[in-house]
Order: sequence, then C-alpha cells, then structure tokens
Amino acid sequence: MNRFVYLLEEAQGLDRDTLGGKGFGLVEMRRAGLPVPPALVVTTEACRAYLREGHLPEGLWEEVKTKVRALEALSGKAFGGGAGGRPPLLVSVRSGAPVSMPGMMDTILNLGLNLEGVEALARATGNPRFAWDTFRRLIQMYGEVVLGVEGQAFEALLEEVKARRGVSDAGLAPEELEEVAFRSLRLLEERGLVFPMDPWAQLRGAVEAVFRSWNNPRARVYRRIYGIPEDLGTAVVIQAMVFGNLGEDSGTGVGFTRNPATGEKGLYGEYLQNAQGEDVVAGLRTPEPLERLRGFAPRLYQELEATAALLERHFREMQDFEFTVERGRLYLLQTRSGKRTAQAAVRIAVEMAEEGLITKEEAVLRVDPNALPALLRPAVNPDAAPRPLIRGLPASPGAAVGRAVFSNEMAERYASQGVPVILVRPETTPEDITGMYLSQGILTARGGLTSHAAVVARGLGVPAVVGAEGLRVEKDRAWIGEKEIQEGELLTIDGSTGAVYLGEVPLLEGAGMEILDRLLAWAEPYRTLGVRANADTPEEAQRARAFGAEGIGLCRTEHMFFKEERLPWVRKLLFGTPEEEDEALERLFQYQKEDFKGILRAMDGLPVTVRLLDAPLHEFLPPVASPAGEDQEAMAEEGRGRDLKEVNPMLGFRGIRLLLLRPKVFQMQLRALLEAAQALKGEGLDPRPEVMLPLVSDPKEVERAKDMAQALFAEFFPIPFGTMIETPRAALLAEKIAPLVDFFSFGTNDLTQMTFGLSRDDAGKFLPRYLEERLLSSDPTETLDLEGVGRLVRLAAEEGRRANPGLKLGLCGEHGGEARSVLFGSAFLDYTSASLYRLLTARLAAAQAGLRRVRA
Repeated sequence: MNRFVYLLEEAQGLDRDTLGGKGFGLVEMRRAGLPVPPALVVTTEACRAYLREGHLPEGLWEEVKTKVRALEALSGKAFGGGAGGRPPLLVSVRSGAPVSMPGMMDTILNLGLNLEGVEALARATGNPRFAWDTFRRLIQMYGEVVLGVEGQAFEALLEEVKARRGVSDAGLAPEELEEVAFRSLRLLEERGLVFPMDPWAQLRGAVEAVFRSWNNPRARVYRRIYGIPEDLGTAVVIQAMVFGNLGEDSGTGVGFTRNPATGEKGLYGEYLQNAQGEDVVAGLRTPEPLERLRGFAPRLYQELEATAALLERHFREMQDFEFTVERGRLYLLQTRSGKRTAQAAVRIAVEMAEEGLITKEEAVLRVDPNALPALLRPAVNPDAAPRPLIRGLPASPGAAVGRAVFSNEMAERYASQGVPVILVRPETTPEDITGMYLSQGILTARGGLTSHAAVVARGLGVPAVVGAEGLRVEKDRAWIGEKEIQEGELLTIDGSTGAVYLGEVPLLEGAGMEILDRLLAWAEPYRTLGVRANADTPEEAQRARAFGAEGIGLCRTEHMFFKEERLPWVRKLLFGTPEEEDEALERLFQYQKEDFKGILRAMDGLPVTVRLLDAPLHEFLPPVASPAGEDQEAMAEEGRGRDLKEVNPMLGFRGIRLLLLRPKVFQMQLRALLEAAQALKGEGLDPRPEVMLPLVSDPKEVERAKDMAQALFAEFFPIPFGTMIETPRAALLAEKIAPLVDFFSFGTNDLTQMTFGLSRDDAGKFLPRYLEERLLSSDPTETLDLEGVGRLVRLAAEEGRRANPGLKLGLCGEHGGEARSVLFGSAFLDYTSASLYRLLTARLAAAQAGLRRVRA
C-alpha cells in the first residue's frame, strides 16, 4: 500500500513534486534550523488518487490520524479539546501544488475547534475574546470552503454587529463575537447545512475540499494562463496553528528577501499587528511596511533580516515567506520563490550572480523570456500628467489606460470587443483571476503590497495600484471622494508611482533597462539562432536595431498602404479603371521606394526581407457611397469592388495569386525595392534586401514569379529570392519548392489557421471553452502547436534542406517571439523574426536554448 502522509522530520529527501511547493519549503526550512510549527504533508499522489477515484484512497485517513497524534506529542496540545488538561491543538489545512499558484486553491485556518474547545482555548490563553474570534473565523472559512456558502453572507453578520456598536473588528467584545459565531451557525442551518462539531469530521471535510479545489474554476484559469500541467495535483499541509491575533505583541506578515517590484536587495514586506495571516493576504486590512518594525520592534526586525538572509543562502533564490509572531516569538509558516516583475527578475538574477550566490549561466536561465516585453511597458508622461485624482500603493510597475469595469463579466464583455479595461475592485480575490488576466491595469481600494491583487498583478505583468485610500467601490460603480466613476469611464493608472488619473493621460514608451544588457551579454555567446524583427516602417526598423535585431525577417508591404493618404490610390489600383490603375501604380511606387530607402538605411549592412503584397482584398474595399450619389467616382469603385467581394477573403484573391494575375503590382513593388537599394549603394551604404512571396502553395507559382523577376534582376542586380511557407500544401511540397528559392520563412500565423481550419478573428468564440474543457492544452494562436503545425514546419525544413542544402530557414509568425516556440525552432532554423516588443524575448529564449544544449 502506498504511503501518503509524512511528518516534516520524515520527509527530508522527498522532492517538490511529491510534497508540493509549500510542504517542500517547510521541510527545507526545518532542515535549515528555522522555527517552523510542527506539520504533516499529504502528498500530491493522494490528491491524484482522490480525483481519479472520487474518494480518499485506502489507508490515507488512518495515516492522517496517526500523524495528527504525533503532532499532539510534538506540540504538547490535544486535537479536539483540552484532554488531560492540555490546551487544544488547532491546525491549518492548506493546499500546496508543485508549482506555485498563490491564492488559487483553498485554505482553512483554526480547524479543530468546537464549543467545548472554545472554552478550553479561552482558559489556555486567558483571552476569551480571542477564542470566540477564532471560532467565528473557523465557521466562516469552513462554510465558504467546504460547504460552499458565499463569504459575503458571513461578512454581513459581522458588519451588522460592528455597525450596531460603531466599532471596528478590534473593538468587538467577547460576547459580541460569540453572537456572530452563533448567528453564523444558524445561517448554515437555515440553508440546510451543518457545521460539524467533531474536529475529526472538520479535518476530513477540509482535506477533501482542498483536493477538490485543484479543479476549481480560478485554479484552472490560472494553470491555463501560466501553462501549468493539469495532472500535477496538490499536496495538503496540516500544520499546528500559531496565532498572530493574541494581542499587541503578536502579529502576522509577509516578507520578501528582495523587493519583488524592483529587485532591490533587502528585507521587504508588510506586518499587521494582532491579526491572522489571511487578513494580510486577502487585503482585508492594510498593513504597515516591515521597515516600521525598526521603530517599535527592533529585535523582531533584526530576526527577520537574519531569516531573510538565511533563506536566500539556503534556496539560492529570492524568497517570499509568511510568518506569524505569537506573543513575541517568530514562526515561519511558508516560503516559496517570490513572484516578481520582469524588471525585478532581471535585477535579481544579475545581482545574485555578481554576489556569487548563483552562476552567470543560472542567471541567464532564471529569467522568463516571455516576461521581458514588460520592460518596455509605457509610463505616464510627467510633463502631460494632471494632478492625480487619488494615490495608492505602487504594486506592479507600468502605466495603463482603460475603461473602468467592476467584475469579471464586465471585463470579458469589453475585452471581447477589443476595448482595454481597468479592473476596479474593493480588493481582489482568487475569483477575479479572469478579469485580472483580461485587464490592462488593476486598481483596488484595500490591500497592501503583498495582497492578492499585488502578487497576481506582478505575476501577470499587469500594472496595478492597490490600497487606494478614499476609493469606494460598489457593484457597478465607484466613488473617489464625491466623484462618481461609472462603468466604461476612462481611467489611467501608474503602477510605478501609485497615481490614479481620471481620463486618458499621455504615456511614454518604455525603454528597457541597463541591467538587462548585462544579462544579455552573458547570454549572447550561447545563442546560435539569429534574431530579426518584424518591422514595416523606418521608425520601427530603427527601434528594432536598438533592441538588438540582426535584420528584418518580415516587412509587410501592405501595412505601408493603410496610411490615410495612400488608401485612395490602393483602391484605384485594385478596383479602378486601367487608366486609374497606371496612375496609382506610379504614385504608390514613389511611396514604396521612399519607405524601402528608410528601412534599408536603418538596417544598413543587415538583411531586410520584404514580403510582397498579402492583404485580403476586403481590407481595401472602398467605403459605401452615399445614396444621393454625390461621389460618382466612389460609386464606380464600389461597384468594381463589389465584383471582387469574397465570401472568405482570407482564403481568396490575395498573396501570390494577386501578384501573378496582376503582374504590374509585382513589378512595381520589386522595382521600388531594387531602386531604393541602388540609390543607397550610390551613397556608399550596404543595403541587403531580400524579396519574399506570400501564400505560395505550388512550385509553379514560384517558377512564374521567378521568371517575372528575372528582367528586373538583370536591369539592377539579383537579390535573395524566397517564399513564405504558410499553407499546409507548401509545407508538404517543400522538396519541390526548395530548389527554386534561397530561403523559406515559416509564416506560422496562417499555417496555424489553415492547419486547424480556424480563423484567429473568430476563434475567440470557442477557443476559451476548448481550453477550459481541456480539448486543447494551449492556445495555438499564442504558442506554436508542436504536435501538428510544428510537425509540418520540421518536415518542410528537413525536406527543403535535403533538396537544397544551402536553403536558409526562418520563422516569422507571432510565434517567432514566444519562448517555447523559439526553443523548438532553435534546433534547426537559421533565424526567428519577432515583433518589436518581443525581440528581447526571442534573444533570451534563443540563448537559453543554446545554453541548455551546451549543458546537455
């Protein structure tokens, strides 16, 4: 029979996958000699068995009972009451997955208390107020977590008693807390529910509830966002309670060994006197910075500083730890690798390497490449910013502008329309994860820098301002002083300063950070994959070069046509008379030539791959003419446009099809590119243009296009000639296409759509459900589908290289800047091409891939 339960002393040597992150951290802290209350761990295998079978696995409950008896011996207390004159042993029951999922699963504190136990606890502590407060907290948490009653129902009872007395929580007398406890019990009875007075029944119900919470909606959403496997399961930690709400010499707090927002070294966190840990994490009360302890509890502050230093040395990583002080004595309840912003992640990795705590190679591997775009996040323009409407705590850096929303449902509604939102809440709870994920920024009235909102926002890379005193939030509106904020009203928040503004405030683009250059300097020697940029204008090309791009892998010429002064000429080209077409060709030739000169100049000495026109025709259709017919020219264009209107334009007359059947467009674009390059050569520059065909599906298309290009190559000079591989047929015929070209560039946006038979524009109607129902493990439009699309890419690469050993291979879809996709391509591609803000991701991901190969 499997063993499922271990005391901390017995669990040394077991791994994080078995013990979960929380259990593993407790075992390691105990091994390091830190003060950890006695505890036992129920393994993740027990959770997986429970979820498979629908009940506790055989032998598990007997193991739990045996180990709880051991906790009694270790603590000198009795579970279930004051047997033999011993004080009652209360326990916390907490989840702990192998991968940190803060707040996503359930916790119950103070478990093991009943009416007799309340009296025993009051005698043991000499504090009846504390005893009744503890009992009413247990009833509420058990009611919420195990019995499924909404927390607001219990909070309403507490608020009613407080309002009657006109006091805060701390001002309630023992008999008033007793009243809240009994009214909470009646609330459950009225709903046909029973709070068990048997502590063992409480414990069993709590363990099963924590197991079930692995599959609650917020946990599943969180796993989907962060790519955490569904089959890990959670461990359960059952730990002897220590109490921070026994008086002014007690308290609870959260500490970080370095600042999770900036990465600055030093003790950072918050402390709340006379409180339990959930009060801090849930943001129910706003705590004080740990720094304040220097003044009124200097010995405790020194002890916390020493603890933080020991934790970093032991784990060799920035730690986020929870602690309780019970009557002046410090206890550690949890430690884990701290969630941090991208800025902090880079600084921590670099400075830990420079301190000798980790190696430079470890520093390179510790930073998540997908988080780096946050370094380029915008900030409020101080020269254009008005006086802030209110200020809160700067919880997650960056600035955001969006429409105010007050619920998940509102956020989903606006986001489905592409409207950016700011989620405004009294404080966030784990239930808000969907709205937080969809929001550009988060604003809360309560909570501190270690509250749920702050921790999750930093993990998501979303700007956040928390604890905004003076902000009052109700169901569908908010007030700042007398100013009412309605749904849909524009707000600007600055998560770097804590400022909140009414309306839209101009933002400044982010500029990266100097310390990242040090990390990339350590990383670059391991990178073998080239990194280019997707850029369509000279300005974008200049910025791409500043971000380290080694050329342009995708210049989308159709994007040059969307400017207001150019659209009429594009419409004449596509939908006009032969005379209008010739006039439009000449006008657009001049536009394109100047664009190409600017881009080639910015990328002097580096390759620039220009994809010829590939926009679906519906993007250029002329506007509907007025019924009165004032604009006869527009009406004529509209009529010709109607002749070209398509049922499915994404699969219609576009790309290579349009270029071959409208050869003047092909020749105009290629001539503009060659003349631009020739002009720059005349200036002594080194332009390196490449031309690329879009939407190819047959070798004959490539042959025809190549024949059309030869005359221009003869007039000017030949340049590399390649094709996108973005249709499944092109991938399957790569062996026949490869001898005709110099390079392939895998356009995984269209290749994904055509392989799956889905439209990116419409997939939002069903993809979230597919992910929720686990029909797909990840969104294929965000992360490359390695099993299907990836197989086509690898097949085309292998067969193409076999037919043309000198064939150059690149990746230029949105996946070109996503870390897992870059890792896949680094094994056989020559380069990847990423959008501007994902260049840093591509560079670091490619370096990490090379480093892992060296280590292997």
